[in-house]
Amino acid sequence: MTVTMDRKTGPAAGSRPPRASRRTEPGRVRQTTRTKTLVISGLVLFSLYSLLPVWWLIVSATKSRGDLYTTNGLWFTDMNVGENLRQLFTYQDGIFLRWMWNTLFYGFVGTAGMTLICVACGYGLAMYEFRGKGFLMGCIIGSFLVPGALLTIPSFLLYTDLNLIDTPSAIIVPSFFNAFSVYLAKVYAEGAIPPELLEAARIDGAGEYRIFFRIGARLMSTGAATIFLLGFVGSWNSFFGPLVFLRSSEKWTVMLGLYSWLKVKTDSSYDLTGMVVVGSIVSLIPMVILLISMQRYWRSGVTLGSLK
Repeated sequence: MTVTMDRKTGPAAGSRPPRASRRTEPGRVRQTTRTKTLVISGLVLFSLYSLLPVWWLIVSATKSRGDLYTTNGLWFTDMNVGENLRQLFTYQDGIFLRWMWNTLFYGFVGTAGMTLICVACGYGLAMYEFRGKGFLMGCIIGSFLVPGALLTIPSFLLYTDLNLIDTPSAIIVPSFFNAFSVYLAKVYAEGAIPPELLEAARIDGAGEYRIFFRIGARLMSTGAATIFLLGFVGSWNSFFGPLVFLRSSEKWTVMLGLYSWLKVKTDSSYDLTGMVVVGSIVSLIPMVILLISMQRYWRSGVTLGSLK
């Protein structure tokens, strides 16, 4: 009788302790299922909200001007892609290609300069100690609170005095400076660059510029790629700056040019909405190429982080 009770009350000597049951309580299972359903439903709604405008844009780019207003906007009818592209690239002597080139030039030059300046500033703020560093960081963070629209009038007066209005410099030079990118570079440098490595390089006789370009900039490549991409996307979609500072249509960006075509409908009976739709699709191609080409920088950064 004693032996039987011992077998029932505890595990035998040398045997493994019983595993905790993976089953959860019925109420907890229902709560987990409900949470998963809510998350999936939210993701589906967010995906539809994000993709439906793009789908409408793709479908509308294949339609003629008449079908654009008379057929279902979410499904195809007669394909008219070739004629739409021909009109887009030949209207006003092919000025759309000029706008695309202007946008690429402004975006690449301005963002490349901004990336170099912001990475250098972030590296300096993270790696060096100097008087007024805290006050300087406070000014950088405080500048986030200033809306960009408030700087339009002072910038316009300044560019007028410098004779920069209606020149590419009015778009490129302001994009060199971005307080948020400086802050992002500082935070990334603090986590990616060990100070001991810089001290070892100084002991070996390397100068500060050489340490930055050979060690600091390379270790910050993932952060620099993020800063470049965010800056390029912002420059590509920039509308207010070119609208204020550029006058000649030959110097416009693609966003400003498409907006001018969209206004033609309100100022006259001629409708260019179809070309605006096709131009919007074509203007997305450089952004898609840029995102795909820069994936390897993020992949290498994630791999480096996992190794740490």
